[in-house]
Amino acid sequence: MSASGATTPAIVLVAAIGENNVIGFEGALPWHLKSDLAHFRALTINKPVLMGRKTFTSIGKPLKDRTNIVVTRDLSLVAPPGVVLATTIDAAVSIAFADARKRGVNEIMVIGGSDIFNAMMPFADRLEITHVHASPPGDVLFPPIDPAVWQEVSRKEHPAGPNDTASFAVAVYSRR
Repeated sequence: MSASGATTPAIVLVAAIGENNVIGFEGALPWHLKSDLAHFRALTINKPVLMGRKTFTSIGKPLKDRTNIVVTRDLSLVAPPGVVLATTIDAAVSIAFADARKRGVNEIMVIGGSDIFNAMMPFADRLEITHVHASPPGDVLFPPIDPAVWQEVSRKEHPAGPNDTASFAVAVYSRR
């Protein structure tokens, strides 16, 4: 794995994180942000999405119009249509890069969970972060965003919509 170049797709981490770095609780998101789901879909549509098995299980189905690449050590897991299984993160990244090239896109989207984010953070080119203005209880955390490594390049505040449990800001970070 390496940072992006002319022929290597960019690695983009996409997450919604609470003010306390929480990203999950008991196998689910600790909030409901329908307004942010459209943003997530727009970021990831027609691109390979890389995730861990627990994240895939929490979503409950393959994400439509995306190649779903699931990292799992469980060799008995059967992949439903639209899902590619990989037993290592390196294998998953190779599959994602090949899929991005085949699709003619220049990004692979890493969508969780914590172990995957921790492993991919050193290789990421960009972070697409929804900062949820809440500090819910949680048992899954996003790794700290080190300001010596990451520069925030944009931020847009969003009030809570009618189907949202919190307000939030969407921020983009580039590697320094």
